[in-house]
Amino acid sequence: QGQLVESGGGLVQAGGSLRLSCSASDTLSAGNYMAWYRQAPGKEQEFVASVTHIGISNYAPSVKGRFIISRDNSRNTMYLQMNDLKVEDTGVYYCNGGPMRATWGRGTQVTVSS
Repeated sequence: QGQLVESGGGLVQAGGSLRLSCSASDTLSAGNYMAWYRQAPGKEQEFVASVTHIGISNYAPSVKGRFIISRDNSRNTMYLQMNDLKVEDTGVYYCNGGPMRATWGRGTQVTVSS
């Protein structure tokens, strides 16, 4: 079964930047559509951004203009460049993709301090 593995999370001060990566074990696990979701403590999981295999992207209003999603199909890897981070961006970031968008990574923690 294919896997998605996130990396790049960490602790950063408000206004700083982080770059998350999501590596798929194979092309099928990546899928035509890949996305990032996040879950803050005590809150429901929410959509952050998505990208298709031809680079069409979509963003949640809360991150538009600050985050950039991209993917390298040759590496089966998706990225999320996060700039001007805010305390409210804190949470566990999950990668989603694969057939029927049914594959999830285990998440990577992003903590933004004030």
